[in-house]
This record gives sequence, structure tokens and C-alpha cells, in this order.
Amino acid sequence: MGRAYQNRKESMAKTAAAKTKVYSRYGREIYMVAKAGGVDPSGNLSLRSIIDRAKKDQVPSHVIEKAIDKAKGGVGEDYQAALYEGIGPGGAMVLISALTDNPNRTFGEIRGVFSKCKAKLGTQGSVSHMFDHRAMFVFAGETEDEAMEVLLEADVDVTDIECEDGMVTVLVPPTEFFKTKTALTDWKADIDFEMEEITYLPQMPHPISGDDVAQFERFAGLINDLEDVQQIFHNGEFEG
Repeated sequence: MGRAYQNRKESMAKTAAAKTKVYSRYGREIYMVAKAGGVDPSGNLSLRSIIDRAKKDQVPSHVIEKAIDKAKGGVGEDYQAALYEGIGPGGAMVLISALTDNPNRTFGEIRGVFSKCKAKLGTQGSVSHMFDHRAMFVFAGETEDEAMEVLLEADVDVTDIECEDGMVTVLVPPTEFFKTKTALTDWKADIDFEMEEITYLPQMPHPISGDDVAQFERFAGLINDLEDVQQIFHNGEFEG
């Protein structure tokens, strides 16, 4: 689980190199959540969580405020979440999450990248069953025992918890996200989450080596460059 966190962290760092893309993604997500659940973060826990993540990723305040103001106006695009799946270069399983106001356009763009990179776009359920959909929290700590006790007292359904290299990682079902965050912040008001998000974790890594490494990186870069794409998840483990 610690390796999954590290791989995820490295993947996010590479993606974050394109700052304008990161800002656009957060802006779209903040707008959608604020429009659906209200523009006041104190009454919309989903919005508050996204704003917290945006600030950690150094998204400027004006980007956040613009998205919320847009939601206040009640006009604008109606985005819907979409998940695409398939087999990327080197045989790695891939999940792609998107927020789109035009599913046909988004599907066409993603299919184009798969075709260009000689990858295979699958049907719904073709590879997603090989990933665990989880809420993940990572924070500093020397042991997981006390955190586990706090979560059990709060009746949180903990899927897994471990402490490695001074960091505690907690995995729970996505539906337990806010219950878990509330329990942990009530326990330690100054807790600083290295990560707090809902993600897809591969059940089994797939080695990628040789020329496939560069091909997969090109594929992932082209996917990430698409306007509607939010995140890409995969089970690739690069060798050499």
C-alpha cells in the first residue's frame, strides 16, 4: 500500500508540471460540486475538501473564487463524470476519469489517443474490476494503532491501515470519506493530510520495461493533455 501511495504521488508530481491544466481541472471540479451542493464550504463538505486539495496543490485563490462565483450565477456548463478503461502500451490496465459537457467529444478524443498509441480502449467493466475504489488518507505518524482506535470508535469501515516510513495510510470505502476525515480532524485538529482523496488502486502491478516505458509515458501525456480528463490511474510499474 505504501508503494501504491508513492507511485500515485510521483504520478501526480509529473502531471502537476502543467500548471494551467491543473488549475483548469480544479476549477471545473469546484464549479460542479459548488453548483450541485451549494457554494458555502461550511455547508458543503465535498466543496470544502476540494478547496483544501486545491490549496495544497498551490491553485491560486482567484481560480477557486472564479469557479465558485460561476456556480453562484447558476448558469454555465453541465458536467457529468465519466470513466473510461482499457489496456495501454506495454499491457498496463488504465482507468481515465473525466468531467465532460459533451460525452461524445470526450470519448472521441480518448479513443483517438488509444488508436494513436496502439492501445486498446475497452468497454465498461473490462478492467475496472482489477482496481479498488477507495478513499485514501495519508498523514504523519509513528504508529497506526491510535488512529485505528479513533476510527473504530467513530464506526468507520476501515479497509486497510498501515504505518511506513513515518507516514500513516488509511484506506476506506469512498462512502466513508467524510466520516473518516471528520473523525481524524476531531482527533487531531492540526492534522496535515499529505493526501486525502478518492482514488483507484490497482490490485496487481504490471511490469513495463524497455521501449514500452517511453510509449506508455507518451500515451499518459497525451491523455492528460485532453481538456476533459481529470486523472489517469494505471497498474504499470516501470522497470529499468
